[in-house]
Amino acid sequence: MRSLIVAFVLLYGVPASAAALHYTLPDETAALAPGPHVDVAQVCGSCHSVDYITTQPPGHADPRAFWSTEVTKMRKAFGAPVDDKDAAMIVDYLALTYR
Repeated sequence: MRSLIVAFVLLYGVPASAAALHYTLPDETAALAPGPHVDVAQVCGSCHSVDYITTQPPGHADPRAFWSTEVTKMRKAFGAPVDDKDAAMIVDYLALTYR
């Protein structure tokens, strides 16, 4: 058994202990544009920068479909804490404000 442990350590090394990392994030520089339901859409900035929204490419043939897909992705894939009613208001806001 001892030779098995020695072989494992030689092949894979000794696990290193890692210290916790702490980051100081820069202040938010972007802001959501005024529009209907902007107050509800503010929740988006709790998980990512507002820049993530404002830098999405404009000119979608169907902005509502684009933003609906994005909001659904944030909720389903990333666990954004947004209920159905708020999600609909966020999609309305984004589709009207960030075409």
